[in-house]
Amino acid sequence: MYLSLGNKKDAVSFKDALFKGLAPDKSLYYPVKVKKLNTHFWKNFKKTDTFSLAYHVLKDYTNNEIPKEDLFDIIKKTLNFSFPAVLVDKNMYSLELFHGPTMAFKDVGAKFMSGCMEYFIKNENLNEKITIIVATSGDTGGAVANGFLGVDGVDVVILYPKGKVSEIQELQLTTLGDNISALEVDGYFDKCQEMVKKTFVDNDLNKKMLTSANSINVARWIPQMLYYFIGYKNLNIENSSLVVSVPSGNFGNLCAGMLAKKMGLPIKHFIASTNENDTVPKFMKTGKYKKQKTVSTITNAMDVGDPSNFIRILNIYDNNFENLKKELTAYKFSDKETLSGIQDLYNNSRYLSDPHGATAYLGLKKYLANNPKEIGIFLETAHPVKFLDTVENSIKEKINIPKNILKLKKKKKRKIGIKDYEQLKSFLLSR
Repeated sequence: MYLSLGNKKDAVSFKDALFKGLAPDKSLYYPVKVKKLNTHFWKNFKKTDTFSLAYHVLKDYTNNEIPKEDLFDIIKKTLNFSFPAVLVDKNMYSLELFHGPTMAFKDVGAKFMSGCMEYFIKNENLNEKITIIVATSGDTGGAVANGFLGVDGVDVVILYPKGKVSEIQELQLTTLGDNISALEVDGYFDKCQEMVKKTFVDNDLNKKMLTSANSINVARWIPQMLYYFIGYKNLNIENSSLVVSVPSGNFGNLCAGMLAKKMGLPIKHFIASTNENDTVPKFMKTGKYKKQKTVSTITNAMDVGDPSNFIRILNIYDNNFENLKKELTAYKFSDKETLSGIQDLYNNSRYLSDPHGATAYLGLKKYLANNPKEIGIFLETAHPVKFLDTVENSIKEKINIPKNILKLKKKKKRKIGIKDYEQLKSFLLSR
């Protein structure tokens, strides 16, 4: 069951949280109870196959509302690609999360959410058309568009900030057509996200069945825990000295890792690696949260001045700042530093990283300098080709472009420009 973090009452089912997206008070949903995995799970952890591992991690969060066989089927379709851990330096690994259909870590959450929603639509005869409205700072839009493309009874409306996503990211969310609509917003990601939240409390839109596929939705957020379990298993670590550095924007991915730890996964420490949008690094120094005006950077998916999921992180740590400080370190890095990170990885290890992964690498490198005995993972969240110009300019070499991207470049963009909430509302009411 799930409670609103705004009032912590009125528990709803997994299905309700899935289809509502946000609670009626505009707050995020959070599990009523987070159970630790039992000793039997950990005893068999190393020899458990990936699908069974994922089932045992996720089953309680669906509250038995999806039968075991169907949940297994959703998981198999979600995790049909690899998550390799690549050694890049002594005691330092890159966990690659970009081997899915849109070459970004958000494929897992988007595919799991679409699978769950498709199950309920088919098995509970939901006749009402569902509109999924999602804000993206880059990769979410493409992953959600791919995950829900052609799903009967579902329309997807994607809001993205004009001129602030990469060329390939824009192609991935604007060229599909069918049940996918792309709205180009004059503003930053925070504006897109605020507009999405506003739709859920708009009385004029009450008759429409709206939900969100951002990480504010529990079905998009929670399955991201699986990266951490799979990465830990693949590394075959026998102690709890693992530290994980996460490129952080809206903080859903990092928050999922912390939820995994709360379930018993032995991660010793987390590192939030941000760009100039350093709301959380400042909070970790002062204990005072103050949202900021968004700054544009080369790590566009992290251009978030008011990260939604940070309230969930605070809840995981019972709003105890001192407890959070023991397990989280936060660093910010400039564009210049990030470019040097890409160069460093390529020149020293021949490892090709995207800007977001390079930021996480810098955070891990900085932390390990003072903690040399730890084993570290940084999350490589997108394929470098998605930031082609930035990466090529940094390493001074051309990189190979996958065939699916070459095909994508030949497609025509379909997008609608909007400037404010009223234009978004008019678009939704006209459908």
